[in-house]
Order: sequence, then structure tokens, then C-alpha cells
Amino acid sequence: MYVSNLARAKKFYETVFNIQLVDFPAEWGKQAAFPSDYEGLNISGALVEKAERVANGNNTIVYFDSEDCTTEEARVEQAGGKIIASKMSIGEFGFVSLIMDTEGNTIGMHSRT
Repeated sequence: MYVSNLARAKKFYETVFNIQLVDFPAEWGKQAAFPSDYEGLNISGALVEKAERVANGNNTIVYFDSEDCTTEEARVEQAGGKIIASKMSIGEFGFVSLIMDTEGNTIGMHSRT
């Protein structure tokens, strides 16, 4: 996900998801990866700083897996983000929450309970 301020974005995601992102080598530019254990099907990604990036409301929403959406949702505002839609049912598929990070990206959280 592109961000305009990597340090601020890292702090947000590390706080909300209670994780540590891993910085890539400096020669790759300002980037930090989400943790991944590479066992089975595990999809990861990274934050990439782009100074010219302008938040535009997003046209793609990345959903993060969660045990219970309310756990991460409770940390969003203290981390500088906004809750767009609190935990809501999506029927037999579980629950989702929608939030906005410090960079203007809309992301989702998904849980079965």
C-alpha cells in the first residue's frame, strides 16, 4: 500500500494490529513489510512511501484477518485512524469492520466471530 509518511503509517499498523513491520534495505527505498511466516497459504504485503501520493478514498480495500474485529477496532483512533463502519455482520461469512488509516487508505478487518 502506498503511503505518504512511512514512519507514521508503520506506527499506525503496528499499534492497531499489535505487530512489528520489517524495514527493507534502504537502497530499495522507504518500505516496510508486514510479518509473514510463509507456512501454508499466507499472504503478506508492504507499506511503500511515495512522497507524491495523494489520498483519494481508495478503489481497492485490503482486508486483514482477525480473531475478532473489535480487538483491532478498539486501537484505531488512538493510533490516529478513523472508524468508518464498526463491526457488522456479513451473514454466514462472519463480520467486517472498515477503517481509515493515517494515510487516507480505507482498509477492512474480517473475523468469523
